[in-house]
Amino acid sequence: QVQLVESGGGLVQPGGSLRLSCAASGSIFSIKSMEWYRGAPGKQRELVAAITSGGSTNYADSVKGRFTISSDSAKNTVYLQLNSLKPADTAVYYCKMVVATTSTSPYFQFWGQGTLVTVST
Repeated sequence: QVQLVESGGGLVQPGGSLRLSCAASGSIFSIKSMEWYRGAPGKQRELVAAITSGGSTNYADSVKGRFTISSDSAKNTVYLQLNSLKPADTAVYYCKMVVATTSTSPYFQFWGQGTLVTVST
């Protein structure tokens, strides 16, 4: 199995920054993509940013120019740098990885438990 553990959330003032991390452990042969989602009360969970094994990235329009996704394949870790934070960014942030556990297994999705980001004065 694969476990994802997020960290880095917290309380920050508007305009501030945070860096989220998500580390994967367990039986990992290959990671196809790493993604960050967020879920706010009363709203559907939305894709914030994604990065493929080849390094291609994409972002939600609402975070372009403010958030940056990056990864360290040697550590099976994905990061999300959050800058110029707004109260509307308040949410639980979840990471998801699409992982093959062996050379012959299909890819499966694994989710972390989430980390809360609160942007407030």
